[in-house]
Amino acid sequence: MPNWLLPENIADVLPSEARKIEELRRAIIDHFHLYGYELVMPPMLEYLESLLAGAGQDVNLRTFKLVDQLSGRTLGIRADMTTQVARIDAHLLNRPSITRLCYSGSVLHTRPNGLHATREPLQIGAEIYGHAGLEADAEIQELALASLALAGFKHVRLDLCHVGILRAILQNDAEAQKNEAALYAALRAKDVPELEKITAGYAAETRRALLALPGLYGDASVIERARKVLPELAGIKRALNELEALAKLADTVSVTIASVTIDLADLGGYQYESGAMFAIYVAGLPNAVARGGRYDHVGEAFGRARPATGFSMDLRELARLLPAAGAKRAIRAPWGRDNKLRETIASLRKAGEVVIHSLSGDENDQDEFECDRALVLENGNWIIKNLG
Repeated sequence: MPNWLLPENIADVLPSEARKIEELRRAIIDHFHLYGYELVMPPMLEYLESLLAGAGQDVNLRTFKLVDQLSGRTLGIRADMTTQVARIDAHLLNRPSITRLCYSGSVLHTRPNGLHATREPLQIGAEIYGHAGLEADAEIQELALASLALAGFKHVRLDLCHVGILRAILQNDAEAQKNEAALYAALRAKDVPELEKITAGYAAETRRALLALPGLYGDASVIERARKVLPELAGIKRALNELEALAKLADTVSVTIASVTIDLADLGGYQYESGAMFAIYVAGLPNAVARGGRYDHVGEAFGRARPATGFSMDLRELARLLPAAGAKRAIRAPWGRDNKLRETIASLRKAGEVVIHSLSGDENDQDEFECDRALVLENGNWIIKNLG
């Protein structure tokens, strides 16, 4: 096997794509700072029990495991950064006040999420800890939409869901609770025949409610339909009221939304989410480009339960959807020890200009830069001349 081959769904990122990703990362992190979010950098490796605390079986299956040669304990390579940031808030910062944190870094998956997906996403996201109200959910939702607008996505679809609805339906049915994982998978796939099969022996009210969920999809009028067809349970009423409020807020805070939809079976992240959830879609791509929601109980595993809500997205996937970055204008300069030349080059670089030294045999064959100007010596002064 050639030694330049990489594992399946693992790839190098070449110059023009790398620049596009990095410029996007910097712009989004700077945008997070404008909202008051502090940057943290969790480690790539952790002890497995810490890394998977409160994360659910889905994250466990996506996590690479290995043995630490120093301690003999099992380590995990992070497949998601959300629980790591929750650990930092609960155990290291330990603040009593509201805390806003953001992050960016590579994660590794045992299997790709889709046909052409990478197994090494570059995850970026933001989280709020310490506030249980809808204001925090609305801020995270607004921040996710604003980040996508900053990336160049002008028209997106915001999909809202709430895990409280499924949990309220299952709460009083012990038989249904035994099949929670299977129900979750069938609902997420909108597999009605499988749902009919699983729910065959359930109480009539539970079965009717579960079979109704895949069809409760569409615009905000779905909320009113859900109130009519779902059981009158306190948990369902509360969840629908929250979804209604978040849908209205989304319409008022963002001009990037092409539509707001309600999908009561879109349970991505269900295993550790605890309240309202959202997914954001762009035209031409079946998978969500960003996902977020409330996860109030993850901090319990680290000794301090805190209300929490946040979102994340894959920068590599986002960059792939954007147009190719054009070459940057640059200035070609001769290499030399002339003090005036070196001072001129330093001044140009300080002003933000790209200055590339011409070395012997250099054809300047680069994808990233186009040398459309050159530094030339005229009458004892170094001046910039346009190249034909």
